[in-house]
Amino acid sequence: MAEYDMQELTLPNEDGKRILYPRMQLYGQKDLEYIADKVSYATSFTRGDIKGLVQAITEEIAHSMSEGYSVKIEGLGVFTPSLGLRKDKERESGEEGAPRRNAASICLRDINFRVDKELLYETAGHCTLQRAQYKKCRRSSQLFAPEERLERAKEFMKKNTFMSVAEYCRLTGLLKTTAANELKAWAAQPDSGINYRGRGTHKLYVLRPANA
Repeated sequence: MAEYDMQELTLPNEDGKRILYPRMQLYGQKDLEYIADKVSYATSFTRGDIKGLVQAITEEIAHSMSEGYSVKIEGLGVFTPSLGLRKDKERESGEEGAPRRNAASICLRDINFRVDKELLYETAGHCTLQRAQYKKCRRSSQLFAPEERLERAKEFMKKNTFMSVAEYCRLTGLLKTTAANELKAWAAQPDSGINYRGRGTHKLYVLRPANA
């Protein structure tokens, strides 16, 4: 039986308004060795057969995506390659006469996965939930005031140059959503001393130059 607890979420564009949402408690991670052992026990395939087949499928998925295709595996989902710019490359502005990015500036940044509804329904059909015992709703820590969190962030970046949202979470005790929103707010204020580079999940925070 799986367990869940409730985690606090700060809603965007609604100052001060918070809600709680359920999050499954993960007990760990099962690897291909475990899956192959379970499938082998229930079928006539050996563990070696299963692991070899998975490896061959993985390599073919990678090859197909490298040629510009998405890959759909019935009952599992769709894999789609996603591109991005290499580090320190500026995006095209789209304006006439502005520099254009060539192939050397672009790289495969990620692979997006969209789950097949059959897998979702199969998982839901086996899933029985109960609320985790002895766990309070997860809330962002109030150990430090906002100004103290800002100073801790700047001290960290003086020593390490860059700071991720995850590192800010560890520094301050904030949950991920709250930490990301706070960093975004700091970066929007020139006098905070914080700026950022990158976009989306690749965004990193840096100290703003003194003359900026």
